[in-house]
Amino acid sequence: MPVKISFIGAGSVRYTVKLVGDLAKTKELNGSLISFMDIDEERLNAVDNLAKRYTEEIGGNLKFEKTTNREKSLKDADFVINTALYRAPGHEDGYVSYEIMRDVAEKYGYYRGIDSQEFNMVSDYYTFTNYNHLKLSLDIAKSIEKICPNAWLIQTANPVFEITQLIKRLTNVKVVGFCHGVGGVHEVLKTLRLEENETDWQVAGVNHGIWLNRFLYKGEDGYQILDKWIEEESNNWEPKDPWDTHLAPAVIDMYKFYGLLPIGDTTRNSTWKHHHSLQAKKKWYGKFGAIDNEVERPKFYEELRQTKRMIIQVSKDPNIKITENWPEEFPKEKMSGEQQVPFINALTNDVEARLFLNVLNDGTIKNIPNDVVVEVPVKVNKNGIFPEKIQPDLPEKIKNYYIIPRITRMEMALEAFITGNRNILEEVLVRDPRTKNYDDIPKLWDEIFDLPFNKEMKEHYRS
Repeated sequence: MPVKISFIGAGSVRYTVKLVGDLAKTKELNGSLISFMDIDEERLNAVDNLAKRYTEEIGGNLKFEKTTNREKSLKDADFVINTALYRAPGHEDGYVSYEIMRDVAEKYGYYRGIDSQEFNMVSDYYTFTNYNHLKLSLDIAKSIEKICPNAWLIQTANPVFEITQLIKRLTNVKVVGFCHGVGGVHEVLKTLRLEENETDWQVAGVNHGIWLNRFLYKGEDGYQILDKWIEEESNNWEPKDPWDTHLAPAVIDMYKFYGLLPIGDTTRNSTWKHHHSLQAKKKWYGKFGAIDNEVERPKFYEELRQTKRMIIQVSKDPNIKITENWPEEFPKEKMSGEQQVPFINALTNDVEARLFLNVLNDGTIKNIPNDVVVEVPVKVNKNGIFPEKIQPDLPEKIKNYYIIPRITRMEMALEAFITGNRNILEEVLVRDPRTKNYDDIPKLWDEIFDLPFNKEMKEHYRS
């Protein structure tokens, strides 16, 4: 059945076109209207052009519209995919402001910034300095509540945990958080040389904090296979690229302490022990030191910028075949592996799917508050979203030492944002083991507030 899908922040060109490809390959969604919205007209035109060409190349049947007006895009939408990232005026992309704030924090001795501490070492998962982006995400949700209140909001932009939780608390929007970190399971199985169709697995936790709680191979305990690999082969492990952390020494270290294997982005969400310097990162994550360091992260941002520039140029040349030039990224037949389109198809056309989504706990994980968003396996069909029973349950050690502290950080971030209480932001640094001079804490925050793009943030936190 055709639906209207609004892409807010459609200028994330590569990601948006990939999802459009999934829509075009899903026959049940033939005839759907895709509405692209972005404030950057150049990127908006590029994604509209490339999406149409990709759809045509793979024989899809979709309708398209584009606009810089959010309300117009949301009108009559059935689903809203939010990939929008706040971008400071005058800057090429949203990452620039994050890097500027990180530089301020590093001047005061906070390596990799004040958002990357224990239990949240992913350096682009901003929670405390991210007022502008949280405000943008909440504004989008409020627009949905007003214009298309029955639409599903597919929250895709990070921080998924905080944004999904914030929208759940302050609006009545039907919001679900999406992340592809669960794909780390496939990488683990590949490394262990296990057939996926012979494996029974389940993960559970919070976004960027999920754990392989069930792992059976041909009916037997898969963790025994992992233990054997650790003993016999782990010393030979080498990362393929900075994102390849699935069985890094840090991950094995986490597994030995917690008793379960961390999955996806969780592998980089360890502790200061693994992250206190570039040397430490390389020791625990291999030759690249993973992606969250002063070498690989800026390199990644520059690659993104160059790719976006290249894509914009490609969009202007109709003779370039997308599926022929980038068959891995934009294949003719294969689905991308992202979960958004299977979710839409399951709810719309009752094509049932097993997905891993961020939804309210409501008793799914025992001893975690019901009103907290968790990332768990669910069954989705025309009747709704139905979480699986988490079996076996997560160990209390993971709940008490990892998930609950992560929830505490989320609660501090949201309370600070909602109330405008600057004291909470300062308390975050009071508790940071890197703090050497407590008198510098208010000075650091003053510098961040005084940045040109943080004018609204400064007013919000005015004490």
